[in-house]
Amino acid sequence: MSGPTLTQQLTELITDKPVVATDLEQAALLTLDAMANALGARTTEPGAILLRWADETTIADAARRAFLLGSLTHILETDDLHRTSVVHPGCVVVPAAWAVAAREGIRGHAMLRAVLWGFEAVTRVGMAVGPTHYRLWHNTATCGPYGSAMAAAALLRLEPPAMVHALGNAGAQSFGLWQFLETGTMTKHLHAGRAAEAGVLATDLARFGFTGPPAILEGAKGWFAATCPDADPAAVTRDPNGPWQLLLTSIKPWPSCRHTHPAIDAARELRHRCPVGAIERVEVESYPAALEVCDRPLPRSDYEAKFSLQHCVAAALARDAVDFAAFAEPARAELAALRGRVTLRVAEPYAAVYPSAWGSAVTVVLRDGERVTVGRTHAKGDPEAPLTPVELIAKARMLMVHGGIREPDRLIDAILALSDDSALPELP
Repeated sequence: MSGPTLTQQLTELITDKPVVATDLEQAALLTLDAMANALGARTTEPGAILLRWADETTIADAARRAFLLGSLTHILETDDLHRTSVVHPGCVVVPAAWAVAAREGIRGHAMLRAVLWGFEAVTRVGMAVGPTHYRLWHNTATCGPYGSAMAAAALLRLEPPAMVHALGNAGAQSFGLWQFLETGTMTKHLHAGRAAEAGVLATDLARFGFTGPPAILEGAKGWFAATCPDADPAAVTRDPNGPWQLLLTSIKPWPSCRHTHPAIDAARELRHRCPVGAIERVEVESYPAALEVCDRPLPRSDYEAKFSLQHCVAAALARDAVDFAAFAEPARAELAALRGRVTLRVAEPYAAVYPSAWGSAVTVVLRDGERVTVGRTHAKGDPEAPLTPVELIAKARMLMVHGGIREPDRLIDAILALSDDSALPELP
C-alpha cells in the first residue's frame, strides 16, 4: 500500500487541529453530561449488577475502570448522540479519558483535549461506515474503540506511529450486534463499556511497543471490507478544517432512544392542542432507521418502551413529562390504548436527509375528523436547537440525584472547572 493509511491520516488531522477556550468549555459540558449519566445509572438494575461485579472483582486497572464507567453511562438512554455517525461518543470517550487521566494524575485542559480528540476519531470513523453497517452493527460499539484509543493516546502523549498502532488494535476489537433488541436484554450497556475498555487497552499496549495493523480500516481484510458494504472511506478525513465534531453532537433531553426524539418533540407541542380523549388515531412519519430500531407496539419492559416510537409518542401526548416514570409498568399500562392507535411509516423529507438530520412528523386525527400535524427537522438538543448550559446542568443535577448523589452541585462545579485546568474530582 502506497501513501499514508486512513488511520495515519486521521491521527495527523486530529493532532494538527487547533483547540480554543470555547472548545474546552463545550468539552467540559459534554464531559459533565456523560459522567452524570454514569452516576445516575447506579440505582438501576443493570447498574447495580455492574457495581456488585466491580466490588467483588476489585477493579484496579484503567481499562476495567473505563469498562465500568462506559457501561454505566449507556444505561439510562440519556447520553449524547452524534447524528451523521449515528454514534453515542460520550459513553465511550469520556469514561476512557477519565480513567486514564485519573490514573496518570492529569489535569483539566489535557483531559478535555483528549475528549475532543476522542470524539473526533469515533465520529469520523462512524461517518465512514455507511448506512448498511447500522442494520446489524451498533455503531457506538464498533466505532467506539477508535475514539477511546485516540483519547487515551492524547493523554499518554504517544508519538504518531504509536497512535496508529493503538487505533489498529482498538479497531481489531470492534464488536456490537443489535440482536439484544429482540428480547430487551442488558447487552447494549456492554457495547459502550467494551468499546471504552478496548481503546484504553490498545493504547496502553502501544505505549510499550505493541504493534497493530495500520490499514485496519481500508485494508483488503480490514474493517470496512468485513462489516461495511457501502463504506465511504473519504469521510474519515473529509472537511478537516471544520468545527470539532464534539461541537456537532446532540444532547438528549428525554430518556429514550434518540430516534424517538423528533417525534416526542412534535407530540409535546400537539399535547396542548389535542386532548387525549378526542384523539382517534396518531400517524408518525420518520426515516427507515427509526422504524427499524423503534417499531415496537407492545413494549414489555422499561427498556423496550424506550425503543418504542408508539409508546414515546403516546407518552408525549398524554403526560406532563417524558421522564423515567413515563416508561415504567404503570405508565405502559396507562398508555396502552393510546399507544395502540399510533401507526408508523417512512416518509419524505425525513428519509432523504437522514442521517444529516433526524426528523419526524406527528399527525393527530381527532374524532371529529380534524387533522393536526407538527413536524420537526431537528429535535430539541440538536446543535440547531441546543439545550442551554442551564438546561444541561439541570439535567446533570437530575441524573445525579436519581443516582443517589449527595450535593450534586459541588461535583457539577468541579467537572465544569476542568475548563479552567482544575484537577479531576474524585467520583462518589
